[in-house]
Amino acid sequence: MVNEQKRFGLFLATCDSTFVKKTYGGYFNVFVDTFGEDGEQWDLFRVIDGEFPDDKDLDKYDGFVISGSLHDAFGDEDWILKLCSLCQKLDEMKKKVLGICFGHQILSRIKGGKIGRASQGLVMGLKTITFAKDAIKPDGYFGNMIPSSLAIIKCHQDEVWELPESATLLAYSDKCNVEMVSIGNHFLGIQGHPEYNKEILFEIIDRLVNMKLMEQDFANKAKATMEIAEPDRKQWQTICKNFLKGRSEQV
Repeated sequence: MVNEQKRFGLFLATCDSTFVKKTYGGYFNVFVDTFGEDGEQWDLFRVIDGEFPDDKDLDKYDGFVISGSLHDAFGDEDWILKLCSLCQKLDEMKKKVLGICFGHQILSRIKGGKIGRASQGLVMGLKTITFAKDAIKPDGYFGNMIPSSLAIIKCHQDEVWELPESATLLAYSDKCNVEMVSIGNHFLGIQGHPEYNKEILFEIIDRLVNMKLMEQDFANKAKATMEIAEPDRKQWQTICKNFLKGRSEQV
């Protein structure tokens, strides 16, 4: 018996920068390289431009990923409200959804959580987050040995203020109380960026400085966090893949 091809959708909530287009062919490729595997089908929906799947096609997918965004997850733009409505349908269907940064906040929003500006201001650079081990089930997407902490690239000015009642806090840090959250067995939100690498982060930082949206001193400090350590990308990749594909390989 031949296994059916797994199919996933990316809800892209940001525009491709010139650098990402030139280097990777767009953020879609960055996400598929991070979370995809041979033999899978990945479809791109530029939700920021109003591209959404038809409701009748949702059941064809094994899971979805929501990207980060320069927009606020608590905003009321038409496309954000439509994304919230779509995620409510996916919640009812118990479809797996991995929310990254903005996507993480959207998942909390639709379940009744509160989101807003980050209490400590813009968070940028490499940060270590701590896992709430008691809240993480063994043999789930972390495998058997749950790490005490992992390093991840952070790039956000908003955060989840209050968790929805149905949510479980999986990780936190000194910069953000809600770094990772699960809702049921089908929603997983991560405030950091498991898909980012050093060059993507540095290009974003340089762009923000050029746009006068970030002071050079702050930018230098953010870059300095990457000089002495690296993100635990392989471990994050395993966690996210395990979640999306229903596996329990060791992180």
